[in-house]
Amino acid sequence: MAMESNRRLNRLDLALAAAVLLLMGVYSAVFFDANANPSEDAAMLMRYSQHLAQGHGIAWNIGDKPVDGATDFLTMVCLALVLKTGMPLVLSVRVLLFAAHILTVLVVYFAVRRLHGAGPLAAFVSAAYLAIGPGPRYVIACYGTPFFAMFAAIAWVFAFRLIREEESSRDRTLFALFGLLLGLTRPEGVFLAGFMLAGVVYMKGLRASKRTILTFIAVFGVLGGTYFLWRWHYFGYPLPNPFYKKGGGHLYWSGLALAIRNAAVLCLPFGFAYVLSIRSARTARLAVFSLIPAGCFVAIWLLLSGAMNYLMRFQYAILPIVLISWPPLVQGILGEWNLPRLVHIERRSRAALVALVGFGCVLVLGFQPMVYATSSYIYENNPRDGRYDVALMLREYADRDYTLVTTEAGLLPLYSTWRAVDAWGLNDQWIAHNGIVTEDYLDRYRPQVILFHEYFSPLVPPEHSTKWLEMVLVLKGYAEKNGYTLAACFGETPYETHYYYVRPDFPDSARITEQIRSMDYYWHLSGKKSINYATLAWTR
Repeated sequence: MAMESNRRLNRLDLALAAAVLLLMGVYSAVFFDANANPSEDAAMLMRYSQHLAQGHGIAWNIGDKPVDGATDFLTMVCLALVLKTGMPLVLSVRVLLFAAHILTVLVVYFAVRRLHGAGPLAAFVSAAYLAIGPGPRYVIACYGTPFFAMFAAIAWVFAFRLIREEESSRDRTLFALFGLLLGLTRPEGVFLAGFMLAGVVYMKGLRASKRTILTFIAVFGVLGGTYFLWRWHYFGYPLPNPFYKKGGGHLYWSGLALAIRNAAVLCLPFGFAYVLSIRSARTARLAVFSLIPAGCFVAIWLLLSGAMNYLMRFQYAILPIVLISWPPLVQGILGEWNLPRLVHIERRSRAALVALVGFGCVLVLGFQPMVYATSSYIYENNPRDGRYDVALMLREYADRDYTLVTTEAGLLPLYSTWRAVDAWGLNDQWIAHNGIVTEDYLDRYRPQVILFHEYFSPLVPPEHSTKWLEMVLVLKGYAEKNGYTLAACFGETPYETHYYYVRPDFPDSARITEQIRSMDYYWHLSGKKSINYATLAWTR
């Protein structure tokens, strides 16, 4: 009988896990356009992976020295391996990320069932909540976030195993290894792995955690240290290039406030479990155990800029941690509060209670799609993006050794395949380490095309002084001093535009200018056709 019961339980788990994946597949197929363009930041990583797969190393421009602008190191390497199979670029990214998202959903489901012995309903709600959350949107936008979250979920499973009495050397080693993979995927993963270790030490005490700490230090010291020394030698500097641009020793209080808000939105429906955890010392300790990595990971965004935090992706890794952690916080509450079991409730009341619980589950599962449906960050289903169209046009000239200087360093460099200078500096070592692009630096390249994104136009002057505006004025001043032609200033409104300048003295100058000027240019945030405000200025 026991064996038959186990078989039924296994069949139920497989059926519910399959139902979660089916729900995710239907949700993704109905709501998302697989033909949508990658997002700007994601396209940068794709350019690095493409060059790596082609045998050019981790380089922004083919033939240039390596630059570490691709902070998702392990994602970049795995994508390059997929590209080696001959699969198209965008499809490769989405296959890799969707597989990672599926695996994370399954890890959450079976962790809830096997780690805690929680019921199928709790496991289904946790897994389904993750399945139809931001994950599929990251996949469509081609962000590596699901890959990072996958390692966070797996490392957290082993952290939970370590606080059990039956911990083993295998668990300690796997926790350290998956923590290392978390750090190789994104630099902040090193901190998240360390915060998980701090949670383990909190639960077990320093003395009982000694072997876990030593294993962690050994894995990070030997394997992580080897990687760190290699990358320092390979790139010529110790930290990822964007850190020098986005970190810089400043405190980002607005970034911290946004990170706290994002964490609250991501995990809000499960906050009730943390409130209920205060009913006993045991459950309160378990709550603190998961809040240590989640809370500390949110707090580190005081040190880093939160720019391009598309759909809370910088905080998303805490979601699988919370989804794995909440069930034990409410387990046993029926007995502790002397509440009747379901089988002891009168039939009609039982039916009403089941219906109420089902309605609550629907509300929980509908929470994230409802929130995201009104988000100003959602643009993955826009059918057109003018930057993509310009990039395809410029690709006609890819064999002529032309250079593009741009603040939009995603779609344009990726699809044009031109030599590109990222004027903001995320993918340019000199600019990142010197703080800002200069006219002398631009003179090294004498770019054929200059593009920048700003909040003014020929009809509207700039209003607020920012680091971004300072960079843009260098680009604009260089173009005007050197006689560049203003081909277009595209925008939905004159208050946010894309400027295109073309150098006048190379063979294809007139043709490229005319092609840009005559283009139907669609704004990337709305998909609506833009106005060329340069043309309006000429006719005034």
